[in-house]
Amino acid sequence: YYFICCLAVSDMLVSISNLAEMLFMLLLEHGVLVMRPSIVRHMDSVIDMLICSSVLSSLSFLGVIAVDRYITIFYALRYHSIMTLQRAVVTMASVWLASTVSSTVLITYYRSNTILLCLIVFFLFMLVLMLVLYIHMFALARHHLHSISSQQKPPAAHRGGSLKGAVTLTILLGVFFICWGPFFFNLILIVTCPTNPFCTCFFSYFNLFLILIICNSVI
Repeated sequence: YYFICCLAVSDMLVSISNLAEMLFMLLLEHGVLVMRPSIVRHMDSVIDMLICSSVLSSLSFLGVIAVDRYITIFYALRYHSIMTLQRAVVTMASVWLASTVSSTVLITYYRSNTILLCLIVFFLFMLVLMLVLYIHMFALARHHLHSISSQQKPPAAHRGGSLKGAVTLTILLGVFFICWGPFFFNLILIVTCPTNPFCTCFFSYFNLFLILIICNSVI
């Protein structure tokens, strides 16, 4: 529940920080807010850092929740000795700290290909981690359904339960990949082919990719 709460806070921050940025830009455009260019740039960097930090923490807590669920299922009897309150607090603090530091570095050196590569590797790691853990959990659940079905007389059909599990897994990972995939594919193209006409055309949809990330938080 602590991890889910942190995920909720992260997703709320994604929306709030984007809303704050939009409001800040509108006030500047309409002359309601008058600031020196240096202060505007500083404020923009702070808001961008908040957005980036909340996005990274949201992504991280999705992975943490997947690991927690995996431990719950495969190490049920040892769960409370493995995932103690102290370890949970350390995990949460580490995720928030790492997200804050990473977002600061990312905003400061966002033009560096090395930073972008680190971000891409982080996304791929989270994607593979969630894919492997959830598929393994689904396979175990399907095996249990099959075992229960074979012990009943007459044998009960377990296809419905398996189908429900497959649909849940598809929605969970599908939404994650659809919402996050285009943004990180955009980063890959920035690193590999920044001057290619196709890549340049793809870059024009960058704002749409950011909207998809916000949609992931809403979902």
